[in-house]
Formats: sequence, structure tokens, C-alpha cells
Amino acid sequence: MASLSLKHIYKKYPGGVTAVSDFNLEIKDKEFLILVGPSGCGKSTTLRMIAGLEEISEGELFIGDRLVNDVAPKDRDIAMVFQNYALYPHMTVFENMAFGLKLRKVPKEEIKRRVEEAARILDINHLLERRPKALSGGQKQRVALGRAIVRNPKVFLLDEPLSNLDAKLRASMRTELTKLHKKVETTFIYVTHDQVEAMTMATRIVVMKDGLIQQVDTPQNLYDYPVNLFVAGFIGTPQMNFISCKLEKKDTDLYVTFGKNSIKVPADKANNPALKEYIGQNVIIGVRPECIHDDPAHLASMPDSVMNVTVDVTELMGAEIYLYLSFDGQEDATNGKNIIARVSARSTARAGDSIQVAVDASRMHIFDQDTERCIVH
Repeated sequence: MASLSLKHIYKKYPGGVTAVSDFNLEIKDKEFLILVGPSGCGKSTTLRMIAGLEEISEGELFIGDRLVNDVAPKDRDIAMVFQNYALYPHMTVFENMAFGLKLRKVPKEEIKRRVEEAARILDINHLLERRPKALSGGQKQRVALGRAIVRNPKVFLLDEPLSNLDAKLRASMRTELTKLHKKVETTFIYVTHDQVEAMTMATRIVVMKDGLIQQVDTPQNLYDYPVNLFVAGFIGTPQMNFISCKLEKKDTDLYVTFGKNSIKVPADKANNPALKEYIGQNVIIGVRPECIHDDPAHLASMPDSVMNVTVDVTELMGAEIYLYLSFDGQEDATNGKNIIARVSARSTARAGDSIQVAVDASRMHIFDQDTERCIVH
């Protein structure tokens, strides 16, 4: 097994295009690390540099204690699972899984043992004589994983392996991959643009944008303590609400005001020295949908953060309802977008209603409008 160390890694293409900039990361042995970000952020390029499929322009890549910048992909002791599975159509499942071992001149008995063991772990022993065209998407995905497992690599690299599956199968395969990681006890590095995959499977997540690391942390810390607007908006479904406000002092208290609405900043946030510099200035507040409430109990317990809103659309999700809300001053506050509240399915709010909602200000984030960095959580 192996840890990885990426030190000041750059990927530059001819014409001055830089796909990855100053990438620094220590990946622990047996970690399930996920690189996440929008298309074109450099996550797949980073994975391909680790695999040796892309040349590193600058920086050093270590697998264990070994510098591997100039080591061929086949000699890096890694296994890669691609988005399109890359199975040989003329070979059976057994032959596909055994192919890499045959190239390495592994004895036949050892090949048979490894393939059957991997097939048992992935529950595909009954498929070993089939060809890929007779398999479902989920079965092909398992075969591709099995082909990687049989090699006993130090590192698994997975490039958006679930993106071709339907929603139900993706959800079950997330669980299977998490179980697989625990069984094989190998370092997993996984690329996806789906933050739900990242949140549910990773031990740590690397959020990327424009070739740069934005934040590296556990899923819960990314959700609770995003370092900037991009991370706050990227992690979480529905995404965090952002409202442009003015930070004002009234007597001894701080308030964020927008339109006719005003929310009192809780004492622990108001006393943060970093926030004092922003009094009288415009800031952006971030509020998760589940921190906006329409029930009488919350309205009574949070009188300093009540807003008057209009319900534009409701979406019943079964166990909960999403309310799309508009309010006075919204054009300035949210660039014309609704804010979303995630409330109980027992809510009586309907489209067209004028209602009151209470914001849980204790879980409100305040961001610098210019730098987009988080000032206080």
C-alpha cells in the first residue's frame, strides 16, 4: 500500500494554457480521496498525471518514497478505472479481468485464484463466461473494477466511474465502492463532478476550480466551514443561498440588512474581530436551505431573524418540501434568484402565499463581497 505526495505540480499545454497550477497534496495510505469540481477544473488531468498518462510540466510526484515523474505507467503499481469501462468486447469477463496478469506472465493458477477472489468480492462470479455486450452498465462497471483489483495495486485511480449509470444504480454503486475500499484496504483516488458522490464516499475531498485547489477537508468540514463562496455553493444540495447585505451596527448589536429585512448577527459571530472591519460595508451572507424555517416554533424562537417572503414555487420531495421564495429587495440581494427553504412535509405553504420565515442565524456564513473569502462561519 502507499501514500502519495504531490509537490508544486503544474500541467501546462502549448499555447500558454495551464490546466493545473501549484497542486500540493499529501494523500495518506488507505485513504479514499475524491477530487471534485466543475468540468474543466483540472481534476481528471491531475488523476492522469498520477497515472503517468499525462506528463508533469513542473513539480514532483512521489508514490511512497519513490519519485515517479519519469516512471512509465505500467511500472507505477497503480490501477485505473475509466468512465467508459474500456473492456475488450471479444473477451469473456474472466479474460478481461485476467488480461493484465497474463501480460505480466503471472502463473495460470495464480491468475485463476485472483480473478475468482475479485469476482467473489464484487459478486460477479456468475458472469465470468459472459462477454461485455451481455452485461448491464452496473455489471460492466464491476468487471472494470475487478480487472483493477486482481493486480493488487498500491493505488486505485477512478475517473468518473459511475457517470454512465442511471440514478438508482449510481446510488447502490456508491455503497458498493465504499464497501470495496474497506475490503481491499488500498488508497483510492477518485474523480467526479458530482458532489453527492464526494460527500457520501470520501474520507477527504479536494475541491478544485480553474486548476487550483480551493479547499481540502473532510466532507462534514467542507459543508460546515467552507473557505469561500465557490466551495459553499458547490457543496450541498440544494446549494447554499447567498444574499447581498449591508453590515450595520445598531446600538451594541450587529445586523445584516437587505431590502426591508434585517437579521441580527449572533453574539459569537458579532464579537469576531475579523467582522468589525466590515461594519458599514456590503457583505454576502450564506444560509443553507435547511436553516430557513416556516413553522411557528422557529418563528417564535428566532424573532431577530424573521423575513416576510412570497412563495413562488413548492416542490414536494416526499419527506420534505422545497420552498422557492422571493422577498423585498431581492434583485439587489440575490441577482434575481429565489432563495430556497427546505422545510417539513407538514408545511402548509403554497405557491402565491405571503408567509414569514425565520433564518437560523447561528448557522449563517458571512463572506467578503470582493474576495469571496469567508469572514465568519
